[in-house]
Amino acid sequence: MPRRRILIEKGLALTVDVAVLALVLLASWRSSSSIDATSRCERRAQRPWRSAGGAPTVGVVTQTPLPRDEFPIASRYVYLDNATATPLPLCAARAGKEYIDDVTARGGLSIARWEERAEEVRGSAAALMDVPVAGIAFVKNTTEGMSFIANGLDLAPGERVLVPDHEFPGTLYPWVALRDRGVVVDHVDPLGPGWTLPISQFRRALEAAPTRAVATSWVQFSRGWRTDLAALAALCHEHGALLCVDVIQGLGVLPAHFEQWDVDFAVADGNTWMLGPRGTGVLYVAERTRSLVRPSEPGSASVTGMVDPDSGHMVYADSARRFEGGALTFETITQLGASADLLLKAGVETIWAHVDALLERASQGLRAGGIVTLSDRSPAGRSAAITVEVPGHDPAAVCEQLRYQDIICAVRAGGLRISPHGYNTAAEIDRLVEAVRHIAHG
Repeated sequence: MPRRRILIEKGLALTVDVAVLALVLLASWRSSSSIDATSRCERRAQRPWRSAGGAPTVGVVTQTPLPRDEFPIASRYVYLDNATATPLPLCAARAGKEYIDDVTARGGLSIARWEERAEEVRGSAAALMDVPVAGIAFVKNTTEGMSFIANGLDLAPGERVLVPDHEFPGTLYPWVALRDRGVVVDHVDPLGPGWTLPISQFRRALEAAPTRAVATSWVQFSRGWRTDLAALAALCHEHGALLCVDVIQGLGVLPAHFEQWDVDFAVADGNTWMLGPRGTGVLYVAERTRSLVRPSEPGSASVTGMVDPDSGHMVYADSARRFEGGALTFETITQLGASADLLLKAGVETIWAHVDALLERASQGLRAGGIVTLSDRSPAGRSAAITVEVPGHDPAAVCEQLRYQDIICAVRAGGLRISPHGYNTAAEIDRLVEAVRHIAHG
């Protein structure tokens, strides 16, 4: 072979080898940079925020009760907007795909399997709520469940309903819509910058006039106040009122005991703290109140056994299934079930302790930088979200600047809302605190 050709081929081979080596080194550098950044963040997370006197103020949070490898979003974002919508964990994504693959392959032959799975999910939802399985119905979302109750009670003209001011539209509108039927809808006024709703405020409103129902959120979406549902239920029943609760901002992150607390109705969409998909939620109706609510959308799923369409006769199911009309959305229900099982395996009490510690860390770190926590952080009223104010800065602008840094929060009630879940870390909280303090002080 001519010497020139040999040299050329050797040169090309060397060029290829160098190129491959360069790609390997580049990939290694990117990986190590990412690891180094994470390591630096984790090292910071092992040092609690210190007060002005230098003493540690918050305990270290280094492990997560929900496995981070279930949440690919965590590899890109510091996602602290779980009160708006949580990322779907991989187990839920796999469950949805399993359903689609089965229906694709077997069509109607698959229905019995997924009906059985839906009943298992009903049991998981009941476990999260700590209520009997017979009290659970599947709904599309919180608004639908709330509307089922508002319309099903057949309130007469002049009857009164109480709803807190600054309530979420899905909790408020189903009742406001009854005004054209002559139903009176009055507000309960929250107090202070945290928009707190102590039981005394409900008592004052209930004593003002006879009331048929009180509709409220367990946790207020705007500034995170958590209502004592056991105390409120006792107060409502003392005054002859029913208690209907939107629990979307607590179910899945706060320990729930709705039967023990004597709540009449509770409803939540699955796409926030329950880690489920949009379009599927759960409604709890206590046994003592089921006969008080007329099913708004009766269908084949609402009755005991299949109805003979020629007879015109139907008997509602004794369970809350009477509020389910027709075919269930098995795909989203099975996804919700996978997420609910993930929560139950981790333990909601454990998740809540973790999230509470993260928020305490965030509150103290931000306060040290002059950022004001608007939310009430007292033991009785604290929840899984806080709203803060950065003095002199528009919260929407702060939120947008954080988004540029891949830190995701939300704007609510004139402030920046921060809502971590069981997969978030102390390192992520520290990154948020540093970013907000930098924005605040330039």
